[in-house]
Amino acid sequence: MDLGASHPLVDGRTSDSALIRAYRGQRPHRRPVWFMRQAGRSLPEYRALREGTDMLQSCLIPELASEITLQPVRRHDVDAGIFFSDIVIPLKLAGVDVDIVPGVGPVLGSPIRSAADVAALPRLTPEALEPIRQAVGLTVEQLGSTPLVGFAGAPFTLAAYMVEGKPSRDHLGPRTMMHADPHTWQALTEWAADASGMFLRAQLEAGASAAQLFDSWAGSLSLADYRSHVAPASRRALDHVRGLGAPLIHFGTGTSELLVAMHDVGVDVIGVDYRLPLDEANRRLGGAVPLQGNIDPALLPAPWPVLERHVRDVLAAGAAAPGHVVNLGHGVPPETDPAVLTRVVELIHSLEP
Repeated sequence: MDLGASHPLVDGRTSDSALIRAYRGQRPHRRPVWFMRQAGRSLPEYRALREGTDMLQSCLIPELASEITLQPVRRHDVDAGIFFSDIVIPLKLAGVDVDIVPGVGPVLGSPIRSAADVAALPRLTPEALEPIRQAVGLTVEQLGSTPLVGFAGAPFTLAAYMVEGKPSRDHLGPRTMMHADPHTWQALTEWAADASGMFLRAQLEAGASAAQLFDSWAGSLSLADYRSHVAPASRRALDHVRGLGAPLIHFGTGTSELLVAMHDVGVDVIGVDYRLPLDEANRRLGGAVPLQGNIDPALLPAPWPVLERHVRDVLAAGAAAPGHVVNLGHGVPPETDPAVLTRVVELIHSLEP
């Protein structure tokens, strides 16, 4: 498998960028930075563009998704765009009844609770992913030498939504299913793995230069449960894109105790949330894995001297790793002042890589 001669990683547009060099454990010309959820609710231009269009619809209009992806790159001078989409888009494109309910999150028309429910799930087809390919293609054309990061939800997080039917605080439903009905759980996570893997592959083939697998809810799991009931599906999702040559990143929230197991599914970079210092994450990973993270989003509204000191501490801790891409330890909160993010980027770029 390869990405083709006109792909940005192959034709040289992004292969020597600060982001890709850091992901590959090489020394970049500046410390790269991008923010999870940088394309979104904190930007007034985003809110203006999205007015009158619901979330999932906005992800499936290529011109709209592309413009939203580009907005924060223009505003903040970040070192990557993160493709604007949602983790449930592969479900939607497969034909699953799912919607984003304001103030709630993803809600399924019918939760998946039995072997029969899993067997009845529609299959995602390559043809259904055409809007994603178009949006990525339009975006990459505009980004030039700035890489685009593709993403997908990890199988556990998708399966957790599918079993609960909506967001959940403790994910009791999926955690019960993996033990009480392991065959159904395996079938469900394999379905989710293939949907996520196809979603990632469509983005990479269309021009994304790296891809991140988000496991938003894996922090609810024990290490034993993660290794036995979740890691195989995450590995299966990544198998769809493993041979393409693009850096692969794995990120979860509350996953400090899972970092080694998350790396073992076969990724190049580990994202670290705000709970664990990067030098300790580097120690746990044997000093051999490039890291991404992990400015605490709670400090973005703090007085500038407080935030600046924190950012400098994060960079100092990240310097221990073979490569470091600066990011938040979770997504940009909607109430964040965009000018603060711009100032953080300027600070990071002003310091030695």
